[in-house]
Amino acid sequence: MYLVVIAWLYVVLIAAVVEATSSIGTVLGAVITFVLYGLLPLSIVMYILGTPGRKRALHAQAMAERAALAGAQPPDSSAAPDADGKASAAVQSGAVAAVRKEA
Repeated sequence: MYLVVIAWLYVVLIAAVVEATSSIGTVLGAVITFVLYGLLPLSIVMYILGTPGRKRALHAQAMAERAALAGAQPPDSSAAPDADGKASAAVQSGAVAAVRKEA
């Protein structure tokens, strides 16, 4: 993938040099050629092609955080949170019983 990027930048750089050294070209035209044909499109393409790698890195970071949190939990199973992440009723002290409607 990087070989294509390097090759495309080489072609655009040569085009910019030709623009700058041409009798009817300008250095400003060469800079605009290099930016609009080289840097801008390649930065967009590289960002899009790098998306799966960024997703993998975020997923790996989230899994590492989960593993760290799982390792920090006390070994007592009654103190472990429920599936929704809230503490189980056995851990709560001084809990008030729910009030039901009268029939």
